[in-house]
Amino acid sequence: MGYLNCVFSSSGSQFDEAPVSGGGLSQNKRFSYGYASSPGKRSSMEDFYETQICSVDGQIVGLFGVFDADAYNHTDSEFLKSENNQHRDAGSTASTAVIVGDCLLVANVGDSRVIICRDGNAIAVSRDHKPDQSDERQRIEDAGGFVMWAGTWRVGGVLAVSRAFGDKLLKQYVVADPEIEEEVINGSLQFLILASDGLWDVISNEEAVSLVQPIEDAVAAAKRLTQEAFDRGSGDNITCIVVRFHHDNPKPT
Repeated sequence: MGYLNCVFSSSGSQFDEAPVSGGGLSQNKRFSYGYASSPGKRSSMEDFYETQICSVDGQIVGLFGVFDADAYNHTDSEFLKSENNQHRDAGSTASTAVIVGDCLLVANVGDSRVIICRDGNAIAVSRDHKPDQSDERQRIEDAGGFVMWAGTWRVGGVLAVSRAFGDKLLKQYVVADPEIEEEVINGSLQFLILASDGLWDVISNEEAVSLVQPIEDAVAAAKRLTQEAFDRGSGDNITCIVVRFHHDNPKPT
Protein backbone atom coordinates (compact mmCIF):
# COMPACT_ATOMS: atom_id res chain seq x y z
CA MET A 1 0.00 0.00 0.00
CA GLY A 2 1.22 3.50 -0.71
CA TYR A 3 1.29 6.67 1.34
CA LEU A 4 1.39 10.13 -0.25
CA ASN A 5 1.82 13.40 1.68
CA CYS A 6 0.53 11.77 4.80
CA VAL A 7 0.86 12.42 8.51
CA PHE A 8 0.12 9.26 10.48
CA SER A 9 0.04 8.94 14.24
CA SER A 10 -0.53 5.77 16.20
CA SER A 11 0.16 5.91 19.92
CA GLY A 12 2.61 7.78 20.70
CA SER A 13 12.01 11.15 21.93
CA GLN A 14 13.97 13.49 23.26
CA PHE A 15 14.62 16.52 21.12
CA ASP A 16 18.33 15.63 21.21
CA GLU A 17 18.67 16.38 17.52
CA ALA A 18 17.00 18.85 15.19
CA PRO A 19 13.78 17.47 13.69
CA VAL A 20 13.85 15.95 10.24
CA SER A 21 12.72 18.74 7.94
CA GLY A 22 12.50 19.77 4.31
CA GLY A 23 10.21 21.29 1.75
CA GLY A 24 9.65 22.36 -1.81
CA LEU A 25 7.96 24.71 -4.28
CA SER A 26 5.38 23.78 -6.90
CA GLN A 27 6.47 24.11 -10.52
CA ASN A 28 3.96 26.91 -11.09
CA LYS A 29 5.19 28.64 -7.90
CA ARG A 30 1.63 28.91 -6.59
CA PHE A 31 2.33 27.08 -3.33
CA SER A 32 5.29 25.97 -1.24
CA TYR A 33 5.47 23.47 1.59
CA GLY A 34 7.66 22.58 4.53
CA TYR A 35 7.63 19.70 6.97
CA ALA A 36 9.25 18.91 10.29
CA SER A 37 9.08 15.69 12.28
CA SER A 38 10.56 14.65 15.61
CA PRO A 39 10.07 11.79 18.07
CA GLY A 40 9.82 14.49 20.76
CA LYS A 41 10.05 13.04 24.27
CA ARG A 42 9.27 9.50 23.17
CA SER A 43 11.88 6.79 22.65
CA SER A 44 10.25 5.54 19.45
CA MET A 45 8.97 7.28 16.34
CA GLU A 46 5.49 6.36 15.14
CA ASP A 47 4.63 9.43 13.03
CA PHE A 48 5.08 9.13 9.25
CA TYR A 49 4.82 11.72 6.51
CA GLU A 50 5.18 11.94 2.76
CA THR A 51 5.05 14.92 0.43
CA GLN A 52 4.85 15.03 -3.35
CA ILE A 53 4.12 17.49 -6.12
CA CYS A 54 3.43 16.08 -9.56
CA SER A 55 1.81 16.91 -12.88
CA VAL A 56 -1.41 15.16 -13.92
CA ASP A 57 -2.73 15.91 -17.42
CA GLY A 58 -0.76 19.14 -17.43
CA GLN A 59 -2.10 20.28 -14.05
CA ILE A 60 0.04 20.65 -10.95
CA VAL A 61 -1.18 18.48 -8.08
CA GLY A 62 0.10 18.71 -4.51
CA LEU A 63 -0.39 15.50 -2.56
CA PHE A 64 -0.32 15.64 1.21
CA GLY A 65 -1.90 12.36 2.23
CA VAL A 66 -3.79 9.37 0.88
CA PHE A 67 -5.82 11.17 -1.72
CA ASP A 68 -8.62 8.69 -2.53
CA ALA A 69 -11.34 8.09 0.12
CA ASP A 70 -11.48 4.45 -0.94
CA ALA A 71 -7.77 4.23 -0.19
CA TYR A 72 -8.56 4.68 3.50
CA ASN A 73 -10.58 1.47 3.63
CA HIS A 74 -8.00 -0.32 1.48
CA THR A 75 -5.24 0.86 3.81
CA ASP A 76 -7.25 -0.28 6.80
CA SER A 77 -7.68 -3.76 5.29
CA GLU A 78 -3.97 -4.03 4.49
CA PHE A 79 -3.10 -2.75 7.98
CA LEU A 80 -5.30 -5.39 9.60
CA LYS A 81 -3.77 -8.14 7.44
CA SER A 82 -0.32 -7.00 8.52
CA GLU A 83 -1.35 -7.03 12.17
CA ASN A 84 -2.73 -10.57 11.83
CA ASN A 85 0.52 -11.74 10.28
CA GLN A 86 2.55 -10.18 13.09
CA HIS A 87 0.21 -11.27 15.92
CA ARG A 88 -0.04 -7.81 17.42
CA ASP A 89 -2.66 -5.11 17.74
CA ALA A 90 -1.91 -1.51 16.81
CA GLY A 91 -3.62 1.43 15.17
CA SER A 92 -2.95 4.63 13.32
CA THR A 93 -4.68 7.90 12.46
CA ALA A 94 -4.24 10.05 9.35
CA SER A 95 -4.88 13.55 8.07
CA THR A 96 -4.41 14.16 4.39
CA ALA A 97 -4.69 17.04 1.93
CA VAL A 98 -4.72 17.34 -1.86
CA ILE A 99 -4.30 20.52 -3.91
CA VAL A 100 -5.72 20.42 -7.45
CA GLY A 101 -6.04 23.73 -9.25
CA ASP A 102 -8.19 26.00 -7.09
CA CYS A 103 -9.48 23.14 -4.94
CA LEU A 104 -8.20 21.91 -1.59
CA LEU A 105 -9.51 18.51 -0.45
CA VAL A 106 -8.95 17.38 3.14
CA ALA A 107 -9.68 13.93 4.58
CA ASN A 108 -9.27 12.86 8.18
CA VAL A 109 -9.45 9.74 10.33
CA GLY A 110 -8.64 10.11 14.04
CA ASP A 111 -7.09 12.97 15.96
CA SER A 112 -4.48 14.34 13.61
CA ARG A 113 -5.81 17.67 12.34
CA VAL A 114 -5.79 20.10 9.41
CA ILE A 115 -6.45 23.81 9.81
CA ILE A 116 -6.29 26.68 7.36
CA CYS A 117 -5.61 30.39 7.75
CA ARG A 118 -8.14 32.44 5.77
CA ASP A 119 -8.01 36.23 6.07
CA GLY A 120 -5.91 35.81 9.18
CA ASN A 121 -8.41 33.51 10.90
CA ALA A 122 -7.80 29.93 12.04
CA ILE A 123 -10.39 27.54 10.59
CA ALA A 124 -10.45 23.81 11.30
CA VAL A 125 -11.13 21.82 8.13
CA SER A 126 -11.06 18.49 9.94
CA ARG A 127 -12.41 17.44 13.29
CA ASP A 128 -10.78 15.20 15.86
CA HIS A 129 -12.63 11.90 16.10
CA LYS A 130 -13.17 11.44 19.84
CA PRO A 131 -15.51 8.86 21.43
CA ASP A 132 -17.29 11.44 23.60
CA GLN A 133 -18.63 13.33 20.57
CA SER A 134 -22.37 12.70 20.55
CA ASP A 135 -22.57 11.35 17.00
CA GLU A 136 -19.47 9.18 17.38
CA ARG A 137 -20.68 7.80 20.71
CA GLN A 138 -24.07 7.01 19.18
CA ARG A 139 -22.42 5.22 16.24
CA ILE A 140 -20.29 3.14 18.61
CA GLU A 141 -23.23 2.21 20.84
CA ASP A 142 -25.41 1.36 17.82
CA ALA A 143 -22.68 -1.10 16.79
CA GLY A 144 -22.82 -2.74 20.21
CA GLY A 145 -19.86 -0.99 21.80
CA PHE A 146 -19.56 1.38 24.72
CA VAL A 147 -17.66 4.50 25.74
CA MET A 148 -16.34 4.97 29.27
CA TRP A 149 -14.08 7.31 31.22
CA ALA A 150 -10.57 5.94 31.88
CA GLY A 151 -8.43 9.05 32.29
CA THR A 152 -10.19 10.32 29.18
CA TRP A 153 -13.19 9.05 27.22
CA ARG A 154 -12.27 5.76 25.54
CA VAL A 155 -13.91 3.21 23.25
CA GLY A 156 -14.38 0.09 25.34
CA GLY A 157 -12.36 1.79 28.05
CA VAL A 158 -9.26 1.33 25.84
CA LEU A 159 -8.92 3.63 22.83
CA ALA A 160 -9.06 7.44 23.02
CA VAL A 161 -9.98 7.92 19.35
CA SER A 162 -13.18 6.75 17.69
CA ARG A 163 -11.81 6.31 14.13
CA ALA A 164 -8.50 4.73 13.16
CA PHE A 165 -6.73 2.25 10.94
CA GLY A 166 -6.04 -1.10 12.51
CA ASP A 167 -7.02 -1.65 16.17
CA LYS A 168 -8.50 -4.98 15.11
CA LEU A 169 -9.85 -5.86 18.56
CA LEU A 170 -12.14 -2.82 18.38
CA LYS A 171 -12.66 -2.75 14.60
CA GLN A 172 -16.42 -3.24 14.88
CA TYR A 173 -16.64 0.17 16.56
CA VAL A 174 -13.49 2.01 15.44
CA VAL A 175 -14.00 2.62 11.73
CA ALA A 176 -11.56 4.01 9.15
CA ASP A 177 -14.15 6.02 7.22
CA PRO A 178 -12.74 9.51 6.56
CA GLU A 179 -14.60 12.79 6.81
CA ILE A 180 -13.86 14.90 3.73
CA GLU A 181 -13.98 18.68 3.37
CA GLU A 182 -13.46 20.87 0.31
CA GLU A 183 -12.12 24.43 0.34
CA VAL A 184 -11.67 26.95 -2.46
CA ILE A 185 -8.13 28.20 -2.94
CA ASN A 186 -8.42 31.95 -3.49
CA GLY A 187 -6.74 35.14 -2.34
CA SER A 188 -8.09 34.84 1.20
CA LEU A 189 -6.46 31.43 1.79
CA GLN A 190 -2.98 32.05 3.16
CA PHE A 191 -1.72 28.68 4.39
CA LEU A 192 -2.68 25.30 5.82
CA ILE A 193 -1.22 23.34 8.71
CA LEU A 194 -1.47 19.55 8.89
CA ALA A 195 -0.14 17.93 12.07
CA SER A 196 -0.29 14.93 14.36
CA ASP A 197 -1.80 15.14 17.82
CA GLY A 198 1.62 15.66 19.40
CA LEU A 199 1.32 19.27 18.24
CA TRP A 200 -2.39 19.83 18.84
CA ASP A 201 -2.19 18.46 22.38
CA VAL A 202 -0.36 21.63 23.44
CA ILE A 203 -1.02 24.24 20.72
CA SER A 204 -4.46 25.59 19.81
CA ASN A 205 -5.56 26.30 16.25
CA GLU A 206 -5.35 30.04 16.85
CA GLU A 207 -1.88 29.79 18.41
CA ALA A 208 -0.61 27.72 15.49
CA VAL A 209 -1.81 30.33 12.99
CA SER A 210 -0.28 33.13 15.06
CA LEU A 211 3.07 31.33 15.14
CA VAL A 212 3.13 30.60 11.40
CA GLN A 213 1.74 33.88 10.07
CA PRO A 214 4.93 35.99 10.31
CA ILE A 215 7.16 33.21 8.88
CA GLU A 216 7.16 33.25 5.08
CA ASP A 217 9.37 30.17 4.67
CA ALA A 218 7.21 27.06 5.03
CA VAL A 219 10.07 24.87 6.25
CA ALA A 220 11.00 27.37 8.96
CA ALA A 221 7.34 27.59 9.96
CA ALA A 222 7.00 23.82 10.31
CA LYS A 223 10.19 23.67 12.38
CA ARG A 224 8.96 26.53 14.57
CA LEU A 225 5.71 24.72 15.33
CA THR A 226 7.49 21.46 16.10
CA GLN A 227 9.95 23.15 18.45
CA GLU A 228 7.17 25.11 20.18
CA ALA A 229 5.19 21.92 20.83
CA PHE A 230 8.27 20.29 22.33
CA ASP A 231 9.03 23.34 24.47
CA ARG A 232 5.46 23.28 25.80
CA GLY A 233 5.91 19.75 27.05
CA SER A 234 4.23 17.60 24.40
CA GLY A 235 4.70 13.99 25.41
CA ASP A 236 4.09 12.55 21.95
CA ASN A 237 5.79 12.38 18.57
CA ILE A 238 5.44 15.71 16.75
CA THR A 239 5.03 16.00 12.99
CA CYS A 240 3.62 18.84 10.92
CA ILE A 241 3.41 20.10 7.35
CA VAL A 242 2.85 23.75 6.42
CA VAL A 243 1.69 24.72 2.93
CA ARG A 244 1.80 28.42 1.92
CA PHE A 245 -0.18 29.73 -1.04
CA HIS A 246 1.41 32.38 -3.28
CA HIS A 247 -1.40 34.30 -4.94
CA ASP A 248 0.88 36.89 -6.51
CA ASN A 249 2.02 34.29 -9.04
CA PRO A 250 -0.27 34.26 -12.10
CA LYS A 251 -2.11 31.12 -13.13
CA PRO A 252 -0.64 29.35 -16.15
CA THR A 253 -2.53 30.04 -19.38
